[in-house]
Amino acid sequence: MSLDRIIREETRLIILRELALQPNEAATSSALRDLLAEMFAIVREREWVEQELDWLKEMGAVRITPAGSVKIASLMPRGREHLAHQRFLAGVKRTTDPVA
Repeated sequence: MSLDRIIREETRLIILRELALQPNEAATSSALRDLLAEMFAIVREREWVEQELDWLKEMGAVRITPAGSVKIASLMPRGREHLAHQRFLAGVKRTTDPVA
């Protein structure tokens, strides 16, 4: 497995977990980019983060709403199921413990 693939799968999990922590289960691509850089040393352009959000959207894990120059990602039931260990998404790292 390549380092790029590992980083992408981990990034997707981090995004889902962060969305689940938000009161409205949503966050902007800019806020997620900053979180990835500051907390997890995954330093990428916002466009790269938005590509990962688009991938998660294709998998049914998030909904994307354009908002000016950024995208707003909202957690969908499929993303919650992955976090809760009810149904896993290939291409997203699994959590060690289920997230309620």
